[in-house]
Amino acid sequence: MLSSFERLLFLRRVSIFQELRDEFLVKLASAMDELSFPNNHTIFEQGEEGRSLYIVVSGRVRVHLGDRDLAFLEKGTFFGEMALFDAEPRSASVTTLEACDCLTLNQLQLIDAIEETPEIAVNVTRALSRRIRELNGKINSYEAQMKAANLSKA
Repeated sequence: MLSSFERLLFLRRVSIFQELRDEFLVKLASAMDELSFPNNHTIFEQGEEGRSLYIVVSGRVRVHLGDRDLAFLEKGTFFGEMALFDAEPRSASVTTLEACDCLTLNQLQLIDAIEETPEIAVNVTRALSRRIRELNGKINSYEAQMKAANLSKA
């Protein structure tokens, strides 16, 4: 478990929170829950309802659709943010690759943070855009591999 001070120092280094004033960051850090997960634990599954964003404090997680890996995330990264914005079911599953500690931020906490510092919404949007670009690259690579495989069979 992180002390309040350690949480504050940690959150200052997370990209989406860098513009927050210290007073608000202290308040946010103290309100966040800390969860621990064992190795090979499914934090959530595709299709589940989601109400929290998770920030990896330690360990690593795998974001996946079934057996297909989408991303590997580690300390200082976050996941689950889409459900906070659109109230839709989770679009992917997340499983730990090793024992993992996470801080969680719920929808009301995120709305408060955005009201305090609107740049957080811009930071989350940037992160989502990067992830979409990475996925587009993976899709293009996969399609090229499939096309090459089909040509070699012909």
